[in-house]
Amino acid sequence: MTTTTTTSSTDAPGTSPSGVAGSPPKRNDLPTVRYTMAQMRRSAGRLTAAGIAILIGTAFVAVTLLAGNVITRATYDTIAARYADADVLVTTSGNDWREDVEAVRGTEGVVAADAVRSAYLNLAENGEFAYAEGVARPQDDRLMPLDLTEGKWPSERGEIAVPDGVAERLGVAVGDEIDIHRWVQTDPETGDGEEVSEPVRVVGVTEDPYGAYAASGGAVVATAADIEEWGDEPVPGDPFEIAAVLDPSALAGGEPTQAVRDALNSAVVSDGDHSVVTVDEHAQRVSAERTGGEDLVFLVFVLTFAAVALLVAGLVIANTFQVLVAQRTRTLALLRCIGAGRGQLYRSVLLEAAVLGVLASLGGVLTGVLLAQTALFVAPQFDIGVPLPTIVSLTPQVVLIPLAVGTVVTLVAALAPARNATRVAPLAALRPAETLSVRKGAGRVRAIFSALAVLGGSGLVGLGVYLGADGRVDLGLAATVLGGALSLIGIIVGTVFWLPKVAAFLGAIVARTGPASRLAAANTLRNPRRTSATATALLIGVTLIMTMTTGAAAARSTADSTLDETFPVDIMVMPGSSDVPASAVDDIAGVEAVSTVTEVYAADAELPGGEYLYLQAADIEDLRGTVNDESAADGLEPGTVLLSEGQMENLDLAEGDTVDATGTGGETVPLQVVETSNVGLTSFVTLGDLRRLDPDAALAGVWASLAPEAEPADALADVQDAMSDDGVFVTGPAAQRAQFEQVINVMLGIVVGLLAVAVVIAVIGVANTLSLSVIERRRESATLRAIGLSKSQLRGMLAVEGMLIAGVGAVLGIVLGLAYGWTGALTALSIMGEVSLTVPWLDLGVVLVVAVVAGLVASVAPARSALKASPVEALGAE
Repeated sequence: MTTTTTTSSTDAPGTSPSGVAGSPPKRNDLPTVRYTMAQMRRSAGRLTAAGIAILIGTAFVAVTLLAGNVITRATYDTIAARYADADVLVTTSGNDWREDVEAVRGTEGVVAADAVRSAYLNLAENGEFAYAEGVARPQDDRLMPLDLTEGKWPSERGEIAVPDGVAERLGVAVGDEIDIHRWVQTDPETGDGEEVSEPVRVVGVTEDPYGAYAASGGAVVATAADIEEWGDEPVPGDPFEIAAVLDPSALAGGEPTQAVRDALNSAVVSDGDHSVVTVDEHAQRVSAERTGGEDLVFLVFVLTFAAVALLVAGLVIANTFQVLVAQRTRTLALLRCIGAGRGQLYRSVLLEAAVLGVLASLGGVLTGVLLAQTALFVAPQFDIGVPLPTIVSLTPQVVLIPLAVGTVVTLVAALAPARNATRVAPLAALRPAETLSVRKGAGRVRAIFSALAVLGGSGLVGLGVYLGADGRVDLGLAATVLGGALSLIGIIVGTVFWLPKVAAFLGAIVARTGPASRLAAANTLRNPRRTSATATALLIGVTLIMTMTTGAAAARSTADSTLDETFPVDIMVMPGSSDVPASAVDDIAGVEAVSTVTEVYAADAELPGGEYLYLQAADIEDLRGTVNDESAADGLEPGTVLLSEGQMENLDLAEGDTVDATGTGGETVPLQVVETSNVGLTSFVTLGDLRRLDPDAALAGVWASLAPEAEPADALADVQDAMSDDGVFVTGPAAQRAQFEQVINVMLGIVVGLLAVAVVIAVIGVANTLSLSVIERRRESATLRAIGLSKSQLRGMLAVEGMLIAGVGAVLGIVLGLAYGWTGALTALSIMGEVSLTVPWLDLGVVLVVAVVAGLVASVAPARSALKASPVEALGAE
């Protein structure tokens, strides 16, 4: 380092270089940029650790933003799979559906449009039967959700393309002829009809990549004319959907223009309600209905992940720059002696932080994009069962937000070390480095703020739990998240008071193992602020991981309950072209994957006022053993009927009311209304009550539950094979349930994987703190070596110190994570039913072991540094 300020040997004492007596020395600006770059080159190794921390943090942000987009897209695509690449969905009342379809097709900007219709078909070949859903080949292939694997699409009447599973079950190939059996009504008044059979030719084989028809095991594709003839006429007044593909000129930013929406609304001729929505809007609405409308939960968590990663990275960076300032003590002193000003040193440290922040953030964005793209390439190999995009969607937000936030966090983290650099006195800084240690005391203001934040945050969390239980989930979540953040800040601010005491307690335990352990325990207490800052970085990461795993355990249990209500049984066998035969029970029970079966009977009953209610019944014990939610049948007793909230509204009934039901035999049975949220058990009565209403009640279906280890799709195919010659319809809600469970598992896996990044960043912080400890205790280490402490004992001392700091952070993080996970689950999930609070012991053990091992690994580099110099050299350096 050079300076233009010189003092001639002839200058008299007390004169400046200019010869003016009493004038202060003239201070020229130092070449700050050049000096900073030189310092960064000399400290490349230390800066690399901080750079990795901020790189991981920004990569975390980038991956989180990309993962949020992918998860949303995958969820929507799973729901919207039946509409393929349609741009809009027009929903009408179905009164004049043919005119509506033609009107939509004739609207300006519409390229193609088709009715979303299906027919249920019974296919037969060589005595084997397969009941499947039939769909029409659309006008435009962009409206076809299935993929053609062999042959061609049907183009003439009498041609069909069959799912690969059906082709395998029936043993047919492209070019074969099979029969379709269907029921044709001959007398609408009496409902009489007959079964007809007609031959069709297989011209193609399909697969269902997105599970659009998973519940029915695939779909048969035929011409629109055949499906219209084979299917039932839409019920007037019921919702009827028309999917449409728009011309690019009718889209703005991927969305239909308002003019096109208005034109489609005007084109509909059916009376009643109708709507025009994009397929994504429809998928968003359905997704919200399935999750209780609580999409805010996912949004809050996604926004929290990035903040946590960067907060932990900020703590690591602050420690890193503290290490750098301590290492440069003599350099800073010399710079002050030759005329460097406080502002120059301050700007130099901040410039170093800015350069590091920009470069590391750019690397983080690139790393995040590469990781996300790699995940999209690898994911299809695991057959996760949900549609995923093939290429990440780079938006300005994905690049600019991590870059800006990473740079700002680095600068903010460097402010305190930069201030410490300006406080170096020219002469005092030439003393041993111990004088630069951060003050050990903690102020009264800090203690008061910490206490108020913890108490206030805890009160908000309690309020959030109350609001969540009261059904006001949005307000409850806001209060819980805000209260949790506030209380965590209070805990972090107050760590300097209580964390050293926890470290002392644990240190007293390990101190009994030898002198190296006693020294390690004492070292954690020598600088409470530094130890607290390091343990806090790990504490935050572990807290968030345990919060998510604890919350996930509760969410999984609650989600299972919700799925139990939505998909009450695994397999359902219903009448198709013929009634369900009595032998079906034995045939289904004989399938290896089936664990229990239940016979379901049904009959019509007339209510006061002339309304009719289609009642179902089954043996209560068999029912409890078959439905996924055993407790759902608890309210079913003799003299009761289970009704949903919607049914009660339509019938103008309330829970506890008694309604008289009259059966075909003329007997009237009083039934007390019991509300149920299980969609499968609506209109259920006991088998005895149903027999009183209709002694000849017919077998309406057979329900089956699968063994826990059974694969739903394979089990569905096995049951369809077992019933293939009976002309019945076999559906597998378990296959759809498995799809939703897979989505939940993928989301939770991504979340926990991303949060693990915070622990990696925190480990870097532990290594940096140990490094700073080595620098400040260089003379002490040399003295210990001189009086007989061996290299292995010194290495062991640092290893114990690292594990002790990591262990304290991990233990406290586990405790806080359990508390936050339970309160968050109570707030967000109470509206869905009773929340089961469990301790994820396996995850807890893994986190604790990983944290302690990480502390051990973090001690390796500092130990090498401490052992490099001989005791004589270390003592002489001071």
